[in-house]
Amino acid sequence: MKLIDQVILRIGQDSDFMRFPTTMAGESVVLLGYQTFFDFAETLRHLQAQSARIADTDGRDSPPLIQGLGQFLDEPDADRLVSLLMRGQLLIWFEGRERIISFTPTARLLSRNIEAPITESVVRGSISAFVEDMDTNIGLIRKHAAAEDLRTQSYWTGADKQKQIVLIYRERCVIPGLLEGVIQKLEENISMNVQNLQNLSSMLGFNPWTSITKFNSTELPQEVEMALQKGKVVLMLDRFPFALVVPSLLTDMFAVENDRNFPLLFMYLTRFLRIIGVLTNVIIPGLYVSLVSVNPDLLRIEIALTIARSRMDVPYPSLVETLLLLIILELIIEASIRLPKSIGPTLTMVGGIILGQAVVSAKLVSNILIIVLAATTISSSTVVGYHNSLTIRAFKYLILFLSAGFGLYGLVAGLILICAYMASVTSFGIPYVHLMKPSGDSNG
Repeated sequence: MKLIDQVILRIGQDSDFMRFPTTMAGESVVLLGYQTFFDFAETLRHLQAQSARIADTDGRDSPPLIQGLGQFLDEPDADRLVSLLMRGQLLIWFEGRERIISFTPTARLLSRNIEAPITESVVRGSISAFVEDMDTNIGLIRKHAAAEDLRTQSYWTGADKQKQIVLIYRERCVIPGLLEGVIQKLEENISMNVQNLQNLSSMLGFNPWTSITKFNSTELPQEVEMALQKGKVVLMLDRFPFALVVPSLLTDMFAVENDRNFPLLFMYLTRFLRIIGVLTNVIIPGLYVSLVSVNPDLLRIEIALTIARSRMDVPYPSLVETLLLLIILELIIEASIRLPKSIGPTLTMVGGIILGQAVVSAKLVSNILIIVLAATTISSSTVVGYHNSLTIRAFKYLILFLSAGFGLYGLVAGLILICAYMASVTSFGIPYVHLMKPSGDSNG
């Protein structure tokens, strides 16, 4: 069976697969490709014009025609041809000579235009966000970085589902060990199918059960520019409108590049507020439970009496009522993310107010707990990045259970455990608590 027949047998039943016979400068050829990837009429017009120019110049000599139309494939196999077709290439098969050329056609516009970011709010700064098209995203990064030492390396991963991964770094700024480690993992696991971030984590050798993310995702090119200047590397996944910055560090929870568009004093005050928000989210629920159920003697008598009156008819211990309300708040947060934008905020706000009033009226929780957990929920959103807020929200449950069992001693022990755990996490030899400053910058 001919090579081209093997290819047609494998994918020829697809409704959008095109097999179009035609002639070019007297040569009988067959065009093969997925017509949903490119503009067929414009591509054919361009091919005919280019082949006519080559034929007029070279007197219809076949080798110059073959060499001038595209990339000549020397001894290809069926897997390579199918891979090229799946990437949107057009194959030109010269029937009489059994030769195949890979041609880049006029592509269809299969991505949306550059828009404002959806998951990251920009108060002052550029609002151009990444899209699903890889070339557009790399162009945005080059526009912002504008550095001659910006380097990109492309990898096609997957045995049956081809996915492109582009590695981006600054040659003069990148940490050598980090770059070598990422390249080694990509090349070792090049056959893995990477369709989501869990697959990418496995490809890079990260522990799938870690509660701390090993890379930050951002849809802002200016954040990528600053990460590259700090010596980090960036991974772009095809059809994924986010850049993945490796490694993720503790300071990424509190600092973003847009902070630098404000006066220095306000930049530090804003970052200090984010730190206060993290501490509030982690400590306050456990502190409430420990002071109410284990160490009430540490409170002033007036506050202790106020809390006792508010919990007079509550039938559950403080741990149960806190967990009950925390789960309800987590459900409200998840619903606000999943619901349509037109009704999500209204429904969750009304539901939260009505539900909060109802549980207090039914004496299932105390009034003070409503205040405590409302402040906790608000503070969880002050950190940078939704993935970081998930980490903080998970840590508060560890503090909560330890505080319910051991009081303030359990709270302090939980904080020590969290700090020790964060200090033990590394990414390609770089500690999670490491401080990386931009090259040539004195105030990171």
